[in-house]
Amino acid sequence: MTITTQLYQGEHIYLGPIAFEKDPEIESQWTHNPAYLHSLGFDIAMPMSVAKVKKHYEAIEKEVDESKNTFFFTIRKQGDGQILGFIKFFWIEWTNATGGLQIGIGNPEDRDQEYVAEALKLALNFAFRELNLYRLSVFAAADDPMGVQLLQKHGFVEEVRRRQALQRAGDVSDSLLFGLLQADWLAQQGNNDDRN
Repeated sequence: MTITTQLYQGEHIYLGPIAFEKDPEIESQWTHNPAYLHSLGFDIAMPMSVAKVKKHYEAIEKEVDESKNTFFFTIRKQGDGQILGFIKFFWIEWTNATGGLQIGIGNPEDRDQEYVAEALKLALNFAFRELNLYRLSVFAAADDPMGVQLLQKHGFVEEVRRRQALQRAGDVSDSLLFGLLQADWLAQQGNNDDRN
């Protein structure tokens, strides 16, 4: 990476701050889709009002300011700046140089590999080159084969499989924890110039 390498700019997306005036209305709409909420974690899928999303954003900003171990970015489309989703780094343990990563893309039509892959690329660059983390972890569901393949393509290794730990709409699937080491990611960068 050179000093001119962009940390927050990709070809189709860029990372930015929360826009409190317009983002809550858009994310509120996303929360009415249970598939979006299920992709984010283990909580009960419940729609959020615009006011509740604003409070959620305020809580995120407070956590970022006070904890010093959380970073949050919105994912925005190049050109019009439309919000597509978010990237969150959490559970950062500075003494161990480890942390967790979560990526959420709101609209189903925006969850193509192009946006998600580019967001993951920017996130890994930020985590390993700017934050200087040594290890990054990501939770995933086994019933999301495209997500699992994307993680594996970028060097993540399945480390934990909790059998039938996720139950959604009567279906069960395994909960997976993936890990990626900085050394493995850097080695992969040397072998794959298109991912730099």
